[in-house]
Amino acid sequence: MVNVFKGILIKCDPVMKQFLLHLDDTMKLGSKFVLVDLDECHLFVQPEVYNSLKNLIDEQYEKVYYNQKSSLE
Repeated sequence: MVNVFKGILIKCDPVMKQFLLHLDDTMKLGSKFVLVDLDECHLFVQPEVYNSLKNLIDEQYEKVYYNQKSSLE
């Protein structure tokens, strides 16, 4: 039998993949969103979480980047 899922394929480095799996495990977006863990660089996720996931990653990036920039000055 064939299973069909509608989703988004995410290609990322292994570190980002572990971060995304952590978000999924802790249900940071309200529910689990990873449909299939394909390999070390690819995840298949629910399409509904794309914007929330992108915003969360952008916020985390801003915090890290801002903190690094502040400590250099």
